[in-house]
Amino acid sequence: MKLYIGNKNYSSWSMRPWVLLKAFGIPFEEVLLRFDFEPGSAFYEALARITPTAKVPVLVEDDGFAVWDTLAIAEYLADRHPELAIWPRDSRARARARSVCAEMHAGFGALRSLCPMNIEARLPEVGAKLFAEEAGLRRDLARIDALWSEALQTSGGPFLFGDFSAADAYFAPVVMRCSRYGLPLSPLARAYAEKVEQHAGVSAWVAEAMAEQDFVVEDEPYRKNR
Repeated sequence: MKLYIGNKNYSSWSMRPWVLLKAFGIPFEEVLLRFDFEPGSAFYEALARITPTAKVPVLVEDDGFAVWDTLAIAEYLADRHPELAIWPRDSRARARARSVCAEMHAGFGALRSLCPMNIEARLPEVGAKLFAEEAGLRRDLARIDALWSEALQTSGGPFLFGDFSAADAYFAPVVMRCSRYGLPLSPLARAYAEKVEQHAGVSAWVAEAMAEQDFVVEDEPYRKNR
């Protein structure tokens, strides 16, 4: 399989399936397409050959079969590898894990738009200002904190549903946003976020993001250079 992704420093959606594949030791070939949002760019030309969405990530099988949504990729991997607990084994925990991933997929727009993922940057002053001024961001963070805390209290941790699962891979970019923007979390949620950052798959992604040495202006609302 090939996984087409964007810049590791910025591409929160790409991070999810990459971390999931790494966490469960599923072999894949990474194809990194540098973000370039100009019409006709190499980024769009490459994606046009494999997906109708013109977005990353995309998982492509050797025969050309493509899966291009993060939740669909997680489900596809779970179907291909039933021996792996990509989703929790317990039916209710599995349903809840899918529910919280779908909530992330469709919601938290204020957090995503105001605090775009930028692993290399440290922007606590920006985060503090946004948190003070933006009610939508405060609502998103309150819900995320409650979601994490409830799951951790139910499962006993250390990850949302006990062992590392698709749900934790799905929230890894949220952890990055909270960390890099210095956003406030409860002690339980912050301990969970630190645990996610320490996970081998997440830390590998972060190390490679830090090594990119790239600067994509469209993904940098708060800086003019590195």
